[in-house]
Amino acid sequence: MRRGFLAVLLVAAGMQISACATDPTPTQTDPGPKTTVFELADVTNSDTVYAIDVPDPLEHVNRGIYKFNALFDRVIFLPAIELYDLLLPTFIQERVTDFFSNLTELNSFANAILQGKIERASRAAVRFAVNSSVGLAGFFDPMTALGTSQQREDLGQTLGVWGAGEGPYLVLPLLGPSNLRDTAGRLGDLLAYRIVDPFGLSGFESDYPAISVLRIVDQRLNVPFRYNETGSPFEYELVRLFYTEKRRLDIAK
Repeated sequence: MRRGFLAVLLVAAGMQISACATDPTPTQTDPGPKTTVFELADVTNSDTVYAIDVPDPLEHVNRGIYKFNALFDRVIFLPAIELYDLLLPTFIQERVTDFFSNLTELNSFANAILQGKIERASRAAVRFAVNSSVGLAGFFDPMTALGTSQQREDLGQTLGVWGAGEGPYLVLPLLGPSNLRDTAGRLGDLLAYRIVDPFGLSGFESDYPAISVLRIVDQRLNVPFRYNETGSPFEYELVRLFYTEKRRLDIAK
């Protein structure tokens, strides 16, 4: 599976269908003119509350970080993945993606157990065992070829299943859209990755930072979203909306 940051993949899909979005209905009784999703720029300056509104008390700061991320993406990330794509054939790129993706199965297994999703935990365990052995340490993904695809679970989802609220919407430097709950989950997942490391990769990453760079470039390569290419002047609002709705679906499924 070709997946990168959490969340942003659905953002990209949402951008493609956003032109078909229907008019949201204001919750107040005043029958004013209908408002489309592309007219949400004034929501924060209005007393009207919309059903698709997302709590964003740090919007001013978040927008600044969003612009920084867009600049960094254009100046650093995209040139890096273009060079990566030029230097490495597709076959090698796929092996790198499969390897790093396989490592996430342990995290998915633990969080599926914590959420009481035994079938998903079993799927993650089997995928890791087979791909790590038959798939040569995860460089190949025979389980997907056999019809058992990856279903990722993370600590942010686990906290949501346990009843933790989203908290305010956040835009993290370089990492993109998040919220307070998911940010705490990211930190927990990162700690678990450092502790549970069957291939000793975290130690190699400390000694050879190029491995970390390779992992980050691989993740960005597999995320189709590009800043400022949605055709909407309200891209920030769309990203915020689709990230929030995607995470709610992740927790509900």
